[in-house]
Amino acid sequence: MKKISVVTIPLKKIIAIALTAALILTMSAYAKSSGAYTVYYNVSTKKTPIYSVATDEKKIAISFDCAWGVEKTDGLIEVMDFFGVKCTFFMTEFWVKKYPEYVKKIHESGHEAGTHSSTHPHMSALNEDAMKRELETSTKAIEAITSEKVILFRPPFGDYDDALLKECEKQGLYAVQWDVDSLDWKDISAREIADRIISRVKNGSIILCHNNAKNTLEALPLVFSVLQNRGYKFVKISELIYKDNFIIDGTGKQIKQN
Repeated sequence: MKKISVVTIPLKKIIAIALTAALILTMSAYAKSSGAYTVYYNVSTKKTPIYSVATDEKKIAISFDCAWGVEKTDGLIEVMDFFGVKCTFFMTEFWVKKYPEYVKKIHESGHEAGTHSSTHPHMSALNEDAMKRELETSTKAIEAITSEKVILFRPPFGDYDDALLKECEKQGLYAVQWDVDSLDWKDISAREIADRIISRVKNGSIILCHNNAKNTLEALPLVFSVLQNRGYKFVKISELIYKDNFIIDGTGKQIKQN
C-alpha cells in the first residue's frame, strides 16, 4: 500500500474549503486594484527593475523567496501540482547549499529558480565587487544543481540602485520585483493573504510570497481557484517577461516595443 504523505490529507481539506469559498466570492474585490503596488519605487533613477508586465493576455506569475526553512515547501509543490501552476522560486545561496535536495525537487517539479543573492544583504550598501560576487556565486550554486542558466534575480528587501541593475545587465540577469505583495511575511491570516492577492492582480502581475511563511500554503488553493476561474493563467516569470525590445516605465511596468 502506498504511504500517504503528511501533507496530502490536510491539503485536500484546504483545497476543498478553498473551492467552496471561491463560489461565494464576488467580483467586487477585484475592482479594488488600482495601479501598480510597489514598495521600493526609485523615482530618481532611469533604471528600474521589472515590477509587472504590460500584456493583453491574462497571464500572471507567482513567486516565492527562499531564505529560511523548507517546512512548507513540499506542500507548496503539491498544491501547485494539483492546480497545474508553475512558479518561480528566488533562492539565496546559503539556502541552496543547506537544502540542495529542495532545489532539485523544485526544478524536477517544473518550476524555475532565480537568485535572491548569496547572503541576503541590502544590495545598495555594497560596493561593485561585492555586488558582483553576490550574483555570481549564487547563480553558480543554483546552476550546479539544476544545470540550467539562471536569468532572474530578485534583490533582497526589494533594495536596489543603478549600480546593481548595471551589474545584473552585465551578468545577463533580469532584475524582478513585484506589483502584488501578499504580506505573508507579516504572518497575516490565510484569508487576508488570499484577499490581498485576489483584489490586486491584473494582467501581467508578479506576486510576492515566501516559501516558508506561516499561512501562505493555506491561502494558495483559494488564490488559485478564484483567479483561474477568472481566466488567469499562472506562468513562470521567465515566460511572462519580455527578453528583448522592451522599456520599463516609471512604475516598473515592462512594455514591449515593436
